[in-house]
Amino acid sequence: MAVSTLTHLNFTGNARPALEFYQSVFGGHLMIMAHGTQLENDADGRDTGYVPMAADDPDAERVAFGMVVAENGFRIAAYDVLGSTAATGGIAAPAGPASPRAQGVTHTEPFYVLLNGGSLDELTPLWQGLEQGGTVIAELGPAPFAPVYGMVTDRFGVTWVFGLAQGG
Repeated sequence: MAVSTLTHLNFTGNARPALEFYQSVFGGHLMIMAHGTQLENDADGRDTGYVPMAADDPDAERVAFGMVVAENGFRIAAYDVLGSTAATGGIAAPAGPASPRAQGVTHTEPFYVLLNGGSLDELTPLWQGLEQGGTVIAELGPAPFAPVYGMVTDRFGVTWVFGLAQGG
């Protein structure tokens, strides 16, 4: 039996720019369906089970489902939680404070996305993309406990931990 996981981020109104940002960093294909998207019935005329909202609803353009899928294996999904707003338009379950930590080993975030690559050279451009407008918690590079480590909270409030894939 094979098992896989996919990170799905919940935003409070800015899932679209977040997904567009992740596509700019990781490349790949972007798919976004808004809550106001009209879906068709299946071949037998049955409702598909998704109930879209009226096009004039204030939430109609919010993301009902979005995903970035890149050729290098990167995949992430996101949507906007309806009825949820935040002054910063951040993630629905906000991360803890992003502040420097001694050696970057004390994590206070409720979650983070672990991003492993084959080498520091492979990870560096991804790091440079995610740190734009974000907060670096631990610089990317060698650490006492790992050959490569880094931690950054991006401009959307998502914290990423970088490391080498096993055997990398």
